[in-house]
Amino acid sequence: MGQTAPPSNWPAGVDRVILEEVDSTSLEAARRAPTTPTWILARRQSAAKGRRGRAWSMPEGNFAASLVWRPAGDPASLPLRSFTASLALYDALRALGVEGLSLKWPNDVLLDDRKLAGILLEAPVPGLLVLGIGLNLIAAPDVAQLEPGAVAPISLLSASGLRVEATALLDVLAPAFAEREAQLTTWGFAPIRTEWMKHAARVGQPITARLVNEVVEGLFVDVDDDGRLVLETEQGVRRITAGDVFFGRG
Repeated sequence: MGQTAPPSNWPAGVDRVILEEVDSTSLEAARRAPTTPTWILARRQSAAKGRRGRAWSMPEGNFAASLVWRPAGDPASLPLRSFTASLALYDALRALGVEGLSLKWPNDVLLDDRKLAGILLEAPVPGLLVLGIGLNLIAAPDVAQLEPGAVAPISLLSASGLRVEATALLDVLAPAFAEREAQLTTWGFAPIRTEWMKHAARVGQPITARLVNEVVEGLFVDVDDDGRLVLETEQGVRRITAGDVFFGRG
């Protein structure tokens, strides 16, 4: 339990903590609230959560890690880290030889059109951001546990036969994220948005966005300069700031 030596290409000024077990890496990150950016990885989680407080299945051998830091710049740009994180995860997996990847707005990484990884952003106190990532390295959740219409899950091992240790993935992901974060802070969202759209799933196809008080159906045509999902609906163009996205209509 505690820190282990990072690889030579680990990003400068970023700490790395490896835990055997914790309730949730994101909860642990918020408790620690370090002054130095820190990645926290746990081999086991007992109370992992996904979006909107949903339970997140975490068999031992899967990947669960959180980055906690205080991003510079406009607080309004904090949600854009969903895009830098998903691109960094895409970069890291491609570097490990994984093919068939795509990105689903706002925060999922797909493999062969099935959910491989999820990303959760939380700001427990002003100025502090916790980026949680869960990835099915060896096992995927039971489909029966999913919300109706949700994208079916998949594990990296079952899809490709590739067995990757969680620490090995973190050692590739952390430098990839540092590079994407530097791109965002230096050049703004435009290059991130362009690259993300190159790998976006279901562009030009019908999707359904379930919001708090309504359901919006339309064609996925773009992501705008603020990271909002742009849908072409029968009533005109809609820009979605937050919601759950399902492929197809209804």
